[in-house]
Amino acid sequence: MTSTPDRHPRTGAPPQGADPAPWSLRPQEASHDGAPGRGAAPRRRRLAGIDAARGLALIGMVSIHVLPAWDPETFEPTAQWTVFAGRSAALFALLAGVGLAFSSGGRTPHTGRAMTADRAGVAVRALLIAALGLLINPLIPGTTAEEVPAVNILVYYGAFFLLAIPFLRLSAKALFAWAAVFAVAGPVLMHVLRDALPAVVDLNPGFADVAADPAATAAQLLLTGTYPALPYLAYLLTGLALGRLDLADIQAQAAVLALGVVTAVTAWFAYWVLILRAGGYDRLMAHTPALGEDGIDDIIVFGPDPVLPTTTWWWLAIAGPHTNTPLALLIGLGSSMAVLGGFLLLGRGLEKWLFPLAALGAMTLTLYSSHLLALSAEVHYDRPYLWFLIQTGLALVFATAWRRALGQGPLERMVAGAVRTSRRLVLPRNQRTT
Repeated sequence: MTSTPDRHPRTGAPPQGADPAPWSLRPQEASHDGAPGRGAAPRRRRLAGIDAARGLALIGMVSIHVLPAWDPETFEPTAQWTVFAGRSAALFALLAGVGLAFSSGGRTPHTGRAMTADRAGVAVRALLIAALGLLINPLIPGTTAEEVPAVNILVYYGAFFLLAIPFLRLSAKALFAWAAVFAVAGPVLMHVLRDALPAVVDLNPGFADVAADPAATAAQLLLTGTYPALPYLAYLLTGLALGRLDLADIQAQAAVLALGVVTAVTAWFAYWVLILRAGGYDRLMAHTPALGEDGIDDIIVFGPDPVLPTTTWWWLAIAGPHTNTPLALLIGLGSSMAVLGGFLLLGRGLEKWLFPLAALGAMTLTLYSSHLLALSAEVHYDRPYLWFLIQTGLALVFATAWRRALGQGPLERMVAGAVRTSRRLVLPRNQRTT
């Protein structure tokens, strides 16, 4: 390894933005929109824009992991870092919520035994995804921010889904309200409890780490890790709320796009006022003198290394990638909604052209896992742009060919089979689907 283009421009550490590409629960091939108790509902046509949005997020994540985060001559962030850092994970989490909504009744949430079956299926999916992440993590080299090429989000996603189970039955209005609660309460809990919670030892914990210190692993997954589940519920529950709407309607699609743009711009403007115009930056300097101006700038641009300081509440007014502050969450939420709304609109007339990207997004569990295994070889450091083109090109070709010939991706098919089995154990025979 002759160079480390992924490293922090001043500290030498990889920016905590390693944006691993999770998948989300995607709209199922045979989702249920009808009321429970009527047997299998008719198959719904997939919304290509949702898969395409997830495909873009996967490409963005790969770029974060493989391409340089900063220009070695100017120390300024690269364009791909500015666009995708932190936002890829936000988009995946939002789409995970949309998929949860589709798989639990769509616009009319299931009730009774059908909802119990949905919850059992989500729990099985969560445990399988987390287990896969725990199996892959020991293969990723390094344990600290200075060493790891990427932070694997799979285990975190298992936590996201488990925490979402109690919310599956709620209406869109209630879900939006709960998302707002977690957008504020999650960062506040992180700020208040971080110093009292166990420190993160390995950014990519495996089964051995869970067995050795389950409390530290739980704290990492919920509050202290790169993708803490409690703040990330703001994304997941917003996506769940959006999935309760009629996302096939052009007015709803335009509204999602417009609301996303307004949310992201408003949150960025609030950060600009609070930190750069109302004295917030000076307060950060005064309460965290050890960092200095360069250290504070690094956190704002590249994210915390490894965690956000707790020396002053003003830290919750910044909006850097993976800072998981209220404003950072709102910017990620707004940009994710804008991408989703934009792709839904594009999918109305350009579905055929979006197919390769949608195929990519339809099997992100398989492709993301493969991407992590490829990163473990560490060959991407020498020729990052070449390896980015190789990985994304192969992924697009494989996904397109597999999707046309076989449908669901290999890992997606395995997980879906386990979920179907769990649902059949709960549902009476007349409500089971094939």
